[in-house]
Formats: sequence, C-alpha cells, structure tokens
Amino acid sequence: MSDVYSPPDVPLDILHHDHEILVVNKPSGLLSVPGKGPHLADCLIARIQAAFPEALLVHRLDRDTSGVMIFALTPHAQRHLGLQFEKRQTKKTYVARVWGLIEENAGTVNLPLIVDWPNRPLQKVDFETGKEAITDWKVMRREAAATRVRLFPKTGRSHQLRVHMREIGHPILGDPFYATGEALKAPRLMLHAETLRVRHPDGGRGMQFRAPVPF
Repeated sequence: MSDVYSPPDVPLDILHHDHEILVVNKPSGLLSVPGKGPHLADCLIARIQAAFPEALLVHRLDRDTSGVMIFALTPHAQRHLGLQFEKRQTKKTYVARVWGLIEENAGTVNLPLIVDWPNRPLQKVDFETGKEAITDWKVMRREAAATRVRLFPKTGRSHQLRVHMREIGHPILGDPFYATGEALKAPRLMLHAETLRVRHPDGGRGMQFRAPVPF
C-alpha cells in the first residue's frame, strides 16, 4: 500500500435506511472519518452527509477494511447504538483470508492490546497494561497457501483482528501494518465486516445486516 491516499470513487452502497439508522457497505481504501489535513478529507461519513446531512457517527472500520457500517440519523439513535457498542451488545462477524494453512478448525485468541506509541497507529500485545481483547475464529476453507476464516470479535480494540491473526502466525493477507513478505502480496487488506447485529433504536427489535464478501 502506498502512502498516497486515493480512495475509491464508487457510489454509496446502502444496505438499509429508515427514520433512525442508515447501514452501508463501506469500500476498502476509504477512511471512515476524515484524517488530519485536507488530503484526508474524503471519507465515508463526509460522503454520507452529502446525501444525509443529519447522519451521525456510531463506530468505525479501518480504512482498508470493507463491510457493514451503521450510522445514526438522530441523536437518540446515536446514543442508543453507542451504548450497545460500549456494552458489547452488538454482534459482529468478519471474513478474512490469512497467510498459511491453519491446522485447527476453530479457536480463540485472548491477548491484551495497547497502542505501540513509537509506531502509532500500530497496536501490540501487552500483558501488563494492555486492554482485554478476545477473538473467536473458525476456518471456512483452506486454499493453496491461505486460509479463509470467519472471525467473531468479543471486544472491539483497534486493529484487534489484524494483530490477533498475526500473533497466531497467520497475518491477514495484504495487511500493510502487520503482514510481511509473501503475505503482503494481495490487492487489498483481505478483511471484511460481513454481518452486524444490533437492536433498533426505535423499539429495540433485533436486526442483522449483511454485506457480501468481495473477495
């Protein structure tokens, strides 16, 4: 990945829209929120607010991760959804293609994470000061030199899935931060937020949204 930010010029992919929430399929390569400086101003929330000026941020996905992202359309919805994320009441699944063949069929990674200050925004495992980070994983299928896995984060730490996969010896393909050598040779970060389950801010009904995996 080069350091030049060239976000994809694609139309909004709206998965669901009602009076309280907007759910979209975020493309890989697009920031969720603006970065520092005018060259990093183009981002998903800016594009959404061009069409839905009332849209409010609830959570983020990394620039290179694609998939389901929910936005609030009222302050009430933002508070309601924000609490669900904070209290870990949302359910998320991701699909990733990782380097190498994972022998086991399923497992759990429980490694606490903290920002690696000299190398921000990288994160690192730290058993003394790191925050709890837990990821369940399940093999979907094994390929020639890679494994397709479904990931179930139990916590929402920054770069959690990326660091956890690297720590078990299977970095996510195309990860510019945590993959090296052959594992870097992918057209994009092979990580996609496939499903998100939340309770609707108006009435609390459980709803699940899905974005098809693009790789």
